[in-house]
Amino acid sequence: MSVSGKWVLVVLSTLLCVGSSSPPLWRRLPRGVAPPLVPTDNPMTRTKIELGHRLFYDADLSIDGTMSCATCHEQKHAFADGNRTHQGVRGDPGLRNVPGLANVAWLERLTWADPRLTSLERQAAVPIHGDDPVEMGMKGHEAEISKRLSHNDCYVRMFKMAFPKEGGSINLVTVSKALAAFERTLLSFESPYDRYRRTGRTISEIAKRGEHVFRRDCANCHSGVNFTDGAYHLLQSSASDTSDRGLARVTGLAADDGRFRTPSLRNVALTGPYLHDGSAPTIDEAISRHAISLTANDRKAVVAFLDQLTDRSFTTDPSFALPPTSCASDT
Repeated sequence: MSVSGKWVLVVLSTLLCVGSSSPPLWRRLPRGVAPPLVPTDNPMTRTKIELGHRLFYDADLSIDGTMSCATCHEQKHAFADGNRTHQGVRGDPGLRNVPGLANVAWLERLTWADPRLTSLERQAAVPIHGDDPVEMGMKGHEAEISKRLSHNDCYVRMFKMAFPKEGGSINLVTVSKALAAFERTLLSFESPYDRYRRTGRTISEIAKRGEHVFRRDCANCHSGVNFTDGAYHLLQSSASDTSDRGLARVTGLAADDGRFRTPSLRNVALTGPYLHDGSAPTIDEAISRHAISLTANDRKAVVAFLDQLTDRSFTTDPSFALPPTSCASDT
């Protein structure tokens, strides 16, 4: 991803607080983790983050007022949703499993199989007005977003503060920018494994053995601080499944049939079921779908290791939870 003219580094160790008594929305980054890139046309501000936080939980972004971003991205599931797929507002079946959002600011590819979606701003708009599949159902009704939110004095005030250069305009572009700003605060670096690596605090012997097996057999694809190489791969167990062409749905290339992005494994114990279609109900089953030869004991050890990637503070942090009051109640 190029940084020339388009991106700037934003230091996430800066503590942005909503108020003097509020916890920081951005935590200090661990040593060795570089800050993510943020678009120059969408700088992070306290008001924009809080606006995005409220919009993330607002079902008025869906055509019938029944679905918000948080409907599919639940904090208790590390911002996945616990289902194989999630149907849209009109009952359209979901195409793929909902991924978690931990550390999404660092991911260069944001979906299972669409290489065009490389910015949170662009991706945030897809569930709102996309139609492949229909999720929130606002395609052709984008003006309704401005109409609904403009009737709310709280939102009018917040958009003016968050987007002064745009004159406080309320539209799909500014909504997507606010959502992206909030999503960039979804940091998760406080799992037992993080603390083990940072301080030497012990983890179980079986988890240590699992780490060894994982590094040997899994880390070629599940690499880096978020345990993903961001690349597209074909699982041999899915090679005969023609119901979802994966990357080929976008590229049209036969060589891309069945290829999907390597998912991050942060909080993986909370984000099941697994694989692009949610067809693996357990981590053990997901591991067995890969073309690696592991004994039952090795798989058990790897599962124990992956459980150490669970950041419980991420699932309880009030900075990410349903806001205590809706924007409407502030008016």
